[in-house]
Amino acid sequence: MIDLGGVPERWRRWDVTVRDLPFALLLVVLSAVPALHNRGTQLGDLPTRPADALTVLVVALECLPLVVRRRWPALCLGLVSLGFAIDQLRAYHTAASIALPIALVSTALHLSRHRRTTVVLLSVAYVPLAVALGRSGSVETVADFITFYLALAVAWGIGAWLRRTRLAEAEQRRHVAEATRTAERTRIARELHDVVTHHVTAMVVQAEAARYLTAAPDRLDESLTAITDTGRRAITDLRHLLDLLNPDHSTEPRLPSVGELHTLVEQTRLAGQPVEFTQDGTPAQTTGSAEVAAYRVVQEALTNALKYAHGSRTVVHVRHGEKETTVEVSTDGPGSHAISPGGSGRGLAGLRERIGVLGGEFSAGRGSGGGFVVRARIPGGSPS
Repeated sequence: MIDLGGVPERWRRWDVTVRDLPFALLLVVLSAVPALHNRGTQLGDLPTRPADALTVLVVALECLPLVVRRRWPALCLGLVSLGFAIDQLRAYHTAASIALPIALVSTALHLSRHRRTTVVLLSVAYVPLAVALGRSGSVETVADFITFYLALAVAWGIGAWLRRTRLAEAEQRRHVAEATRTAERTRIARELHDVVTHHVTAMVVQAEAARYLTAAPDRLDESLTAITDTGRRAITDLRHLLDLLNPDHSTEPRLPSVGELHTLVEQTRLAGQPVEFTQDGTPAQTTGSAEVAAYRVVQEALTNALKYAHGSRTVVHVRHGEKETTVEVSTDGPGSHAISPGGSGRGLAGLRERIGVLGGEFSAGRGSGGGFVVRARIPGGSPS
């Protein structure tokens, strides 16, 4: 069997002149049908002339220019108008005269330059046509000619309205595309902030601690190894994120999930932060926005603990429910402030926005015991 499913797509790939050719030929054929003879427009109401050799030329002049009505609309309208004028002056009254309003609509829709000039020239050319028809014995009144002119103006107005509609739709699509790009850039910037801030903070803390371990080679080697591992993880995470900017990257980038929290906690412990970690329930099998958000909450909270309360006890509690995941990270009162790279507050603000989009709740502030507590409730089942 012949597969016709791809015919519309292949048809759209063809040149517009090829796609407009069948309609133009259809009008030529209709003009040759005897039953439709003398059924065309009769401006001036002159006695119908029998078809002769010139009729073929007139029909071709009215119909065939429709092939280029989208590529060269002004040329199309000029040739069709000329053929229409000859048709009416010779009183052939062929069915091809329907090509004039079609050409008007197409020109108003597709012509991008000299639109007003085109309208003025057509209006001016209509006057000598009306005068010539009157001298040829037309019984039409001035009101009749004005009515026909207004009908042509309506055809032009339809095309102009279609053009404005298409331009408005194109502008709307452009705005949507720009908003999508902006949202994507914001998302990538947020992910980069989370990755870079956490890993670099851990490396700074580990490097600072290594200063005081020169007298203990074993511990110094362990600290330097931890710095190396942290740097490698940072490079890996950054590579996955930068793949988003690569147009040739065909696979989905890797995103962290709550299943990787053990690695995150262990990395923070190696940086010298005492972390207690508990996890209730079973995390989702698929990584969606909810799971990524839960991971980022823990990551940001541990990063802040390293920055502002290095050495203080930190407790991470993650609970997976059927409909939501809750995260709570609490840090005791500030410990050593030897390392405090400073922060802009963008991390917490970004988390609040991310979780708000998912329909969850987020809070961060001082706890009852004087420490700092980050809490998040994230609805489950959010797609990535």
